[in-house]
Amino acid sequence: MKLVILDRDGVINQDRDDFVKSPAEWVPIDGSLEAIGLLNHAGWRVVIASNQSGIGRGFFGMAELNAMHDKLHRMLNQVGGRIDGIFFCPHTADMKCECRKPKPGMYRDIAQRFDVRLEDTPVIGDSLRDLEAAEAVGAQCILVRTGKGERTLAAGGLPEGTRVCYDLMDAAIYLISREEE
Repeated sequence: MKLVILDRDGVINQDRDDFVKSPAEWVPIDGSLEAIGLLNHAGWRVVIASNQSGIGRGFFGMAELNAMHDKLHRMLNQVGGRIDGIFFCPHTADMKCECRKPKPGMYRDIAQRFDVRLEDTPVIGDSLRDLEAAEAVGAQCILVRTGKGERTLAAGGLPEGTRVCYDLMDAAIYLISREEE
């Protein structure tokens, strides 16, 4: 099975410093939905792994999160794409849970649910914590420059072998073209 794990905010949709809290604030990055559709049509299963501490902080609840994901699914359907699973951590950093990235618990849950090995599974994120969690399970790290990606790249300290792509479409094209080699 070809599986790719995506962060959500800053990779699929525009990120906000004050959290994406409602469907109105959930705005896709240009080309991101089409990139997911492209991956799907090339045989990839696409899963989201996202920290959502806005829930734990009381900025929004499960109803708003579900409404954002409903919007995502509807918009993806219009471009022939789909998400095969959405995993999220609602906890704040001080809760010290195992599912909040940079800890790899969410990725391990995905591996168990989809019965896949994470070694060399591509993980696409815009922050160091996405990549640190990926590195912890031996996944392939891909940083996009959207969202917090430019700041992450400038700060340095990326896991060895991290691939840097302009955006999700660039990363999708890279993954698909790599298969054809």
